[in-house]
Amino acid sequence: MSDLQISLIIIGIIIIIGVAIFNWVQQLRYRRKIESALDQKHKDVLLEKTDDPGTKETTRDKFHERVEPQFDKSFYPQNTSKSESHEPAFRFDNFKKAKDKQEPADYHPSTKEPQPEESHSTIDECNPYSSYIVEIQSDSVISTHELNDLLHRKFDFHKPLSWFGQKEQNSPWEEIDAKTADHSGFIALKGCLLLADRAGPIREIDLSIFRDTVQEFAKQINAKTECPEIVPSHEKAVKLDKFCADVDVMIGVNIISKDEGAFVGTKIRGLAEASGFKLDSDGIFKYRNDDNHILFTLTNYESAPFIPENMKTITTHGITFLLDVPRVAHGERIFDQMTHLARIFSNTLGGIMVDDNRVPLSENGLTRSKQQLVNIQERMKKNNIIPGSYNALRLFN
Repeated sequence: MSDLQISLIIIGIIIIIGVAIFNWVQQLRYRRKIESALDQKHKDVLLEKTDDPGTKETTRDKFHERVEPQFDKSFYPQNTSKSESHEPAFRFDNFKKAKDKQEPADYHPSTKEPQPEESHSTIDECNPYSSYIVEIQSDSVISTHELNDLLHRKFDFHKPLSWFGQKEQNSPWEEIDAKTADHSGFIALKGCLLLADRAGPIREIDLSIFRDTVQEFAKQINAKTECPEIVPSHEKAVKLDKFCADVDVMIGVNIISKDEGAFVGTKIRGLAEASGFKLDSDGIFKYRNDDNHILFTLTNYESAPFIPENMKTITTHGITFLLDVPRVAHGERIFDQMTHLARIFSNTLGGIMVDDNRVPLSENGLTRSKQQLVNIQERMKKNNIIPGSYNALRLFN
């Protein structure tokens, strides 16, 4: 072999050894990186067990992105330990999707005693505790064309907005709808923009845009306008939202099958409809009063909804009764009605009433839960939000 060939062989061997050493070093670094990552301790949310009966692994409503923290310990009687109480499943539905862990302060818009709940009229939407209210006063009748332009901006502010009008001074306020043909004859307008709902408080920028829109409209028609200051109104919205998040509670009672058995969809539907429920297209049985207002619902304990066309073939290991506390008046009566039906379903289906930890519910537990519901609704009333009222339905929507 020539010297050239020997040199090429040696160079080739050196290159191969170099590549092998490089790969070994890279593999060692990669292995150390993986081992370091695996050494970190993470909570296993599927295996971790909680002592609180009010927790659930999934959120109840992903559209509103609401979280479900643990059962509020302050609700437990002082002399009762959590291990002794078998409560119905409490689901806390926050107004905002990411609140911190500090207890929200109570919202105190007024020291006045709350007024008893009355039947809804259109002007009820202008609640000063929950709305940003503007007024426009004109010396002459407002042009229908200009008014239509204002009404068609109703959805520009990301919260529900209602407009009302007066045709004469001191005459009743009339709701003005953009779809209504006759918008003539108004000399005064009132706009009511909701400050908060389950999506959170109104943004300060939206308040500013609404105020500027109203002021520009009033300038065009040579009218006077009254608009509250933006910063304190936004602070009011944030406080309102925090209070509502603190009382935004659902009570659930589960009925599960015994010995890993299953409930048949046709039997569930027959029993539900005989009890007064109606199955909607969203897969939820809804129990309504004479005014078509939902009092409580019946859902599948499992993830699949009760789709009407699938009820003949579906089976499930459980069902859940749910009561949305802020959205019903006289919650203690509705709670009694719901638990009465739950007992009937449990006996008829051969199931067991349990909380979200599958712990059997006792009568004492139901009684304590009813009292907790009463306390929540009393707290709402003291802060001028009447449970089940039109105002509450808008706030908790």
